[in-house]
Amino acid sequence: MIQLFGTLDPWLLASLVLALAFVLAFEFINGFHDTANAVATVIYTRAMPPYLAVIASGVFNFLGVLLGGVGVAYAVVHLLPVELLIDVETGRGLAMVFSLLTAAIAWNLGTWYFGIPASSSHTLIGSILGVGLANAMITDIALAEGVNWQKAIDIGISLIASPIAGFVVAGLILIALKWKKPHSSMHRTPEFRMGEVGKKHPPFWSRLILVLSAMGVSFVHGSNDGQKGIGLIMLVLIGIVPAHFVVNLNSTSYDISRTHDAAGHLGEFYQRNTASLSGYLALGKSNGTDLPTKFRCDPQQTEITIAALRRDLEGVQSYDDLAHPARIAVRRYLLCLDDTARKVSKLAYLPDTEKKDLARLRKDLTSTTEYAPFWVVLAVALALGFGTMIGWKRVVLTVGEKIGKQGMTYSQGMSAQITAAMAIGLANVYSLPVSTTHVLSSGVAGTMAANRSGLQSRTVGNILLAWVLTLPASMLLAAGLYWLAYRSFIS
Repeated sequence: MIQLFGTLDPWLLASLVLALAFVLAFEFINGFHDTANAVATVIYTRAMPPYLAVIASGVFNFLGVLLGGVGVAYAVVHLLPVELLIDVETGRGLAMVFSLLTAAIAWNLGTWYFGIPASSSHTLIGSILGVGLANAMITDIALAEGVNWQKAIDIGISLIASPIAGFVVAGLILIALKWKKPHSSMHRTPEFRMGEVGKKHPPFWSRLILVLSAMGVSFVHGSNDGQKGIGLIMLVLIGIVPAHFVVNLNSTSYDISRTHDAAGHLGEFYQRNTASLSGYLALGKSNGTDLPTKFRCDPQQTEITIAALRRDLEGVQSYDDLAHPARIAVRRYLLCLDDTARKVSKLAYLPDTEKKDLARLRKDLTSTTEYAPFWVVLAVALALGFGTMIGWKRVVLTVGEKIGKQGMTYSQGMSAQITAAMAIGLANVYSLPVSTTHVLSSGVAGTMAANRSGLQSRTVGNILLAWVLTLPASMLLAAGLYWLAYRSFIS
């Protein structure tokens, strides 16, 4: 990275540093915006002192980013259509990144200031969608192609289903706890326990579960939300200095050979299924052997794209051996082959066994393009971890006292946190971004309903309003900023 700084023009270097600062600022704000979601219950129930709780949460958020992988990161990146990811010149890439980050930061700060548990995930995804749609309108691309709608639908389902699941599952856990131990002191509020037995802290086992589940939520929050920052930084790096980051320059000769062989196996896969895929992929009907000058990801160009990729990687031991334009071409081929393979895997008439083979081939194809350098992961982990250690007070009170008409009991806190940790952890397994805010706050609401504590309509209304407005508001804000940037500096 240090050598890279020395080779860039001053204006490009300044743009890169500023863009990276914006991403890290977003992650820092994300940290203190979402801190309360992980520590609200342990602070409110007095299971941990506030400052110890936020420091511990920051550490576990840091570890979550370091160990979380990059699956969610590229799920967010691929909200943008593949054509936009392979053909973004520096000016347009900068306008896109600054617009979506400015919109996301502004909405996050606004909702944090008013103590509303709004979702950073919704905000970021809305901003990306807004930029993609604005770019489509400005460049006369059909709106249907301005965003990867299939990926957007998959993410939308996860964002909608996760809080509903949080509400139901947390409520069921609480009901089970009350059925199993109806007279346990875990069903008391901190104020009641203090007045009843004069003890400040929860019972030992309740306290232990509250602490462990809070750290679990912090860890999975880091691994899910931290990856969004990693994905944004990779967008920045690929858009501004593509020659250095379009492929993983640290790939071994085995990694490159694996990619080369995967392309060959992909061709064999299509030939094996030629009866069902011939028309869709125009197998054996390609005109000529070269790709058109204006490259687009057309399924009917699959055969010549495979041939071009295998030709460019033949005998290559290191990506450093490839000229800069060749690296960019390799990434373009890989993204398009993966995009076509994804579309093929959705075809109903393809047998399930063949779909499984295709999924394995896609992993091999993208192994050297879906990556993140360690310094990127470390920078995001530090930004999210330090951000977690401040700004928690505004939202803790909302989660602890203002969702239900009564204060939160220890068992309610345990139920909500266990549910949030499981839900977000499961989303990480399937590389789906979810909202920690919505999963936890809906879990708290579910326990209030199950406990018949009643819900405060004003607070729940504010949370629902933020949930409904965040996506369209961030989309409009990001689209407007991108339109202004495009008109002022690009067109």
